[in-house]
Amino acid sequence: MFLPPFARIFVVLNIIRALSIIALLLVFASSIVVLVDDVEAVNTFVNGGTNTTSFTSGDSNYIPDSTVPNQPAGAFWAVLNRLLIIFQTAVLIMSEIGWPATFFDRFFPVLGKDFGVGALGVMQCLIGASVLSHYVHTFPLVTAFFLFSIGCTNILVGLIFREKAKDKRSILSWRDRGKDVLPTTGRGGDTSRSSSNASYRQARDRTGMGFGRQAEKAAALKGFLITKPVESATKYAA
Repeated sequence: MFLPPFARIFVVLNIIRALSIIALLLVFASSIVVLVDDVEAVNTFVNGGTNTTSFTSGDSNYIPDSTVPNQPAGAFWAVLNRLLIIFQTAVLIMSEIGWPATFFDRFFPVLGKDFGVGALGVMQCLIGASVLSHYVHTFPLVTAFFLFSIGCTNILVGLIFREKAKDKRSILSWRDRGKDVLPTTGRGGDTSRSSSNASYRQARDRTGMGFGRQAEKAAALKGFLITKPVESATKYAA
């Protein structure tokens, strides 16, 4: 089945949109898994379930079986990092869905409908790089790679379509463009021709004809009679 160019662009952009939402959902879920594993690893370490000799001497950079670094307040910053990633992915998912649109247009316009998807791609790449910068297990690793690649794709789409990307993938705009495919030459051509003739006649009627014979004929056609004064001799004529 042949599709017009705008329909093909609509389909491709919405496929990328769906993959973007899936990647964000996977990173959202994997971040929760990593957060739970880190909390359990810290609790086990605090309770003395693992060997703390190498950790306290500085030979280990991370708490065993976790992404928590061996530094002051390392557990706090690790947990805060995961919470920020979860929050960011939730916000980006809502922006991709387009709800609530008024919130993003007013308070976060870079993710609103008047901007493209380039900024979204940059944020996705930053989240993916943040996850990949630490040692993680297979599930978070794969999801972070997936999100980073989708972010690069969104950056490319943003550079190509700029601020029109979200309008081209919108269902409402696709319906409006679909109406333009219907033939409109029959009645529309007659309407445009008649309107041009009417404007020409109005312009012609507004044109002045002076006080000559042509003006007298035009007035007679419209029902106006121009009478001449009766010739009479002057009162003091000889």
